[in-house]
Amino acid sequence: MTEKIWLNDGWEFTEAWTEEFGRGAPCPAAASVRLPHTCRETPYDYFDESIYQMVCGYRRRLSVPADWAGKRVFLTLGAAGHRAEIYADGKRLSEHRCGYTAFTTELTDALTPGEETVLSVRVDSRESLDQPPFGHVIDYMTYGGLYREAWLEVRGPAYIADVFLMPEADPETGGGTLRSQVEVAGAPAGYTIRQTVFTCYETAEEPYLAAEDRIVASGEAEGQPPELKLDRVGLWDIDSPVRYQVKTELVVNGQTADEVVTRVGFRRAEFRADGFYLNGRRVKLTGLNRHQSWPYIGYAAPASLQRLDADILKNELGLNAVRTSHYPQSHHFIDRCDELGLLVFTEIPGWQHIGGDAWKDQAVKNTEDMVRQYRNHPSIVLWGVRINESHDDDELYRRTNAAAHALDPTRPTGGVRYLKKSSFLEDVYTYNDFSHDGKAPGCEPKKNVTPDVSRPYLISEYNGHMFPCKTFDPEEHRLEHALRHAAVLDAAAAQPDIAGTFGWCMFDYNTHRDFGSGDRICYHGVTDMFRNKKPAADVYAVRQDGAPVLSVSSTMDIGEHPAGNRGRLFLFTNGDEVRFYKGDALIRTYTHRDSPYKNLARPPIEVDDLVGDLLEAEGFAPAQARMVKDLLNHTARFGSGRLPLSLAAKAAWLMLRYRMSFGDAYDLYQKYIGNWGGDAGEYRFEAVKDGTVVKTVRKAPMTEVSLTARPSRTRLREGTTWDAALIRLAAVDQNGNVLPFYNGPVDLETEGPVEVIGPKRAMLRGGLGGTLVRTTGDTGPAALTLTLEGHAPVRLALTVEREEA
Repeated sequence: MTEKIWLNDGWEFTEAWTEEFGRGAPCPAAASVRLPHTCRETPYDYFDESIYQMVCGYRRRLSVPADWAGKRVFLTLGAAGHRAEIYADGKRLSEHRCGYTAFTTELTDALTPGEETVLSVRVDSRESLDQPPFGHVIDYMTYGGLYREAWLEVRGPAYIADVFLMPEADPETGGGTLRSQVEVAGAPAGYTIRQTVFTCYETAEEPYLAAEDRIVASGEAEGQPPELKLDRVGLWDIDSPVRYQVKTELVVNGQTADEVVTRVGFRRAEFRADGFYLNGRRVKLTGLNRHQSWPYIGYAAPASLQRLDADILKNELGLNAVRTSHYPQSHHFIDRCDELGLLVFTEIPGWQHIGGDAWKDQAVKNTEDMVRQYRNHPSIVLWGVRINESHDDDELYRRTNAAAHALDPTRPTGGVRYLKKSSFLEDVYTYNDFSHDGKAPGCEPKKNVTPDVSRPYLISEYNGHMFPCKTFDPEEHRLEHALRHAAVLDAAAAQPDIAGTFGWCMFDYNTHRDFGSGDRICYHGVTDMFRNKKPAADVYAVRQDGAPVLSVSSTMDIGEHPAGNRGRLFLFTNGDEVRFYKGDALIRTYTHRDSPYKNLARPPIEVDDLVGDLLEAEGFAPAQARMVKDLLNHTARFGSGRLPLSLAAKAAWLMLRYRMSFGDAYDLYQKYIGNWGGDAGEYRFEAVKDGTVVKTVRKAPMTEVSLTARPSRTRLREGTTWDAALIRLAAVDQNGNVLPFYNGPVDLETEGPVEVIGPKRAMLRGGLGGTLVRTTGDTGPAALTLTLEGHAPVRLALTVEREEA
């Protein structure tokens, strides 16, 4: 029976590999590290790729038990950025030339039972490597190190090398079929494959429980896996992602020689000419692109942070899909997508550049590795088999398509390009549509892009570099960023033959000098690097129902806008309606029907009336009051410099018929909208759901400043490796509104078995920031104290527990 042994602790690390280090010679400069590990922690900003480009080394001493005699031992590294060589006692065993897939090396012949072996890994993270994604410029940092977990597998002479499960659901009958491909090594003739399907306890720590009442199907066949029929299956879906556990056993001479447990979902996912269908119903894919990076640690994030991003995408942003740009990402992230019902489009590593023959061979190898390693995830519905935004290369892409289809005949392929009418070798035409510039339509029609309208079409990127946005940009800029996302979603929603959209992107990220801002940050995200929301995030967040959403695009401070006008004001909510008050006076109740975006279920709502019935106090005639109100509201939003003809005519009529002057208009504007020199008062917005107020936002002049600290979790676990938590920080006013121009430090102090990742002083930018804390190996109570200068400290109580074996 295969024994899995985690190998994340006890490593030594040096930034300068030598053969002597690989053989186990003393190295005073070596540091003790735990995996996942980045070869160099980075600053938040203002650094370049040279900081992590190196040929570094990792080594670990392995005591080989005597009872491993006669067994086969394999080492798997989850990822090594970006070329790795494995050594045992200085002898080179293998090489891996992809920084984004796992790889396994057999150690058996290099080990002597009862003795000690020095395992070492030479890791080359230089961007001059002749392999994807390198060879030209890249719009993201490609961090180095052993940044995913490592483990040993000790196997008997006969073992299961691979299991590929192909569950098929029939939504019409409610049944399902499980077909499999099982690869076996070392088994004598006459072996059988036994499979058992269990219902899945999502909260169970054990991979399966052998309880009779949990078995829903079982079977056994000689030399091959059985085909199992299930009369009734729960479907894996975006709203109810039902999964099952499948135990595959290798049976030799009536005894189980090895077993593998895999979680699967029965579902039918299809891309058609008129959209994407899941279990027989059309679903509009709405997603964002995601990099796998974090501040300071780059790619080296533990399971909890990987899973957190999936939770944010699904539960905070209300999305049903994600694209793992531009490489395969952590299984922890994909596992969480499986659990949540978040659909995944994953792709091979690369960014625009295609290299020579050896480079292309590696791209094909990357396709094979990606499909083999990820094909049991029910959340994955599309393989990306082109180098992102590369030119056509029919010979290469025939090979990558063939590789994907041979290894997984159950899923279609796509290929992300920015080219219209390009060579279409995949099953789905995936296109980066950057046509929207704030004025042009949100997206192009399918017929203008794809060479074959009878086949599926998907928008794989939009916005991004077309309109970067920082949390500390002016209010109007942040609003424009949000409205551009709304415009694309609205336009795509009106075109049923577009299967879906993936916006660029989930969060800001560090990048090379050719991209982003001069501080080496690409401000393309709907959140910042610490996953704090920008207004654009709420364009998506309103899709979810788990928590009430109501955000207001403005601080209601007139000095934030040219000429002291209010500017345009938008509401983002998942409520049925929003009541808008000035002081205690109800100005107007808004619903989504009032939005200019007519194709979205919960679109942004523009507040175009700041006056309501307040003019009744002036004693105006009804017709006069309506015209004055129209002029005041237009001026508040767009200024008075150039009135539309219809409003100019109303202004003339007010002067002629009612003897009103410009001075009268100015006084009324200041009284009801501008408040120049007067009491700004309070504005109140109430989101109403099913007749009940579910969230209230108040806007008033700032009188207090305080710090909020929102941890992703307070109970951390020391287990197979270290654990971490994200703490999102905000400077807020007395009503809980983020102060968008507050820039300042937050001092951090830890207690107990935790430490801060990165600097011990966090910086707020645009009133927002964050930090990461990690476990240090011990367990017990812990705390993080955060102090914003001049304000009361915030203390977060934490607990570090030992994960049960």
